[in-house]
Amino acid sequence: MPRSNRTQPQNRQAAPERSQPAASRVSRRALLGALAVAAGGGAFAWTMLGPTPPAGAAVTVWKSADCLCCGGWVAYMRGKGYRVAVNDVADTDAVKMRFGVPNSLQSCHTAMIEGYVVEGHVPAAAIAKLLTERPALKGIALPGMQDGAPGMDGTPTTYRVLGFAVDGRTHLFAEVGV
Repeated sequence: MPRSNRTQPQNRQAAPERSQPAASRVSRRALLGALAVAAGGGAFAWTMLGPTPPAGAAVTVWKSADCLCCGGWVAYMRGKGYRVAVNDVADTDAVKMRFGVPNSLQSCHTAMIEGYVVEGHVPAAAIAKLLTERPALKGIALPGMQDGAPGMDGTPTTYRVLGFAVDGRTHLFAEVGV
């Protein structure tokens, strides 16, 4: 019988599959669960710690040379990662007038950061919020000399930081702790 040009099926064995030990296999469900937990943890940390300042954001402060609480606020801001330049001036009222700080919001020192006025012992969390959100405001203020505020003696609490517009209108900007 003549031979056919057809090839005969051959019995080939498939290469054995490489199996991984059960401990090193990760199911899709487990991987997605772990990612959800990590994302939730990041969101929780953001909520608890609040926004952070831009790396090395520059703050310029005008204060009286003999004001100790202003020096305390400067040290506090440096501790929060801001680069602070200090100008000791004889007349802080002239600075407040120049930057348009309403009389009802004035405190002992005035600062400028990235185009915003920051009046008084404003906690860093409110400043970070300001720089993150970039609202259409002239600035923010913590009026007066509130006990426990950054640089002030006393027990820290929650502070009502006010925002003010160019026309002098004010509103509650943030309620923050130290």
